[in-house]
Amino acid sequence: MKTSGNTILITGGGSGIGEALAHRLHDAGNTVILAGRRQSALERAIAGRANMHAIALDVDSADGIADFARRLLAAHPTLNVLINNAGIMRFEALDRSRDLADAEATIATNLLGPIRLTNALIDHLVQQPDAAIVNVTSGLAFVPLVATPTYNATKAAMHSYTIAMREALKGRVEVIELAPPAVQTGLTPGQQSRPGYQPLDAFADEVMALLAQVPTPPEILVERVGFLRRAEAEGRFDRTLAQLNDFATQARGD
Repeated sequence: MKTSGNTILITGGGSGIGEALAHRLHDAGNTVILAGRRQSALERAIAGRANMHAIALDVDSADGIADFARRLLAAHPTLNVLINNAGIMRFEALDRSRDLADAEATIATNLLGPIRLTNALIDHLVQQPDAAIVNVTSGLAFVPLVATPTYNATKAAMHSYTIAMREALKGRVEVIELAPPAVQTGLTPGQQSRPGYQPLDAFADEVMALLAQVPTPPEILVERVGFLRRAEAEGRFDRTLAQLNDFATQARGD
């Protein structure tokens, strides 16, 4: 992936990983468009930065995504990089019957959202030079956190979808997976300062260094996520599953 001279769309760009990467990519010499539900958060994220733009987007709405794509391409016809970063993470109990609203919202945002947005932009992207799609998944795609089952499942699905997309677009659009570990963001309550999670700035700096490699790795994996990514291949999946869930329970103070 070319690291400068791009026009980049980042969903979920008003906070957390999306905002941190947006600022670094902008500093590297890219035009960056942030999309998200909260216009106020987007405006704060782009404040004082030329060639950064904000467009409201509700990734849960199929009609909204189609309208967004039309407005986006009209305003930014040089768009050549899509970073599907928007996501939500909800805690769910699987040992009793429950309201499935959280599960359904997670699927709509984390899985249907990037599928629909990519579909709306793919005909444009395949015609652009140096085009790339970056799908943000999670280390939990490879070893699940029991307390967030639907989140894990959507990220595992996006991992598989990304592999298929990479093969389908080979030679036309570069397809990259970014799988974060536990990072200090506002994804869940208290996570911004949770002990043992990777500080956001350190994570974003490590990601940028990996993106700068030539050729760009198909999977962007910071050092901390390797423990999860390689668990099954190294024959320690069950042990890692137990360690991950014990650590998460202690970190949350449950």
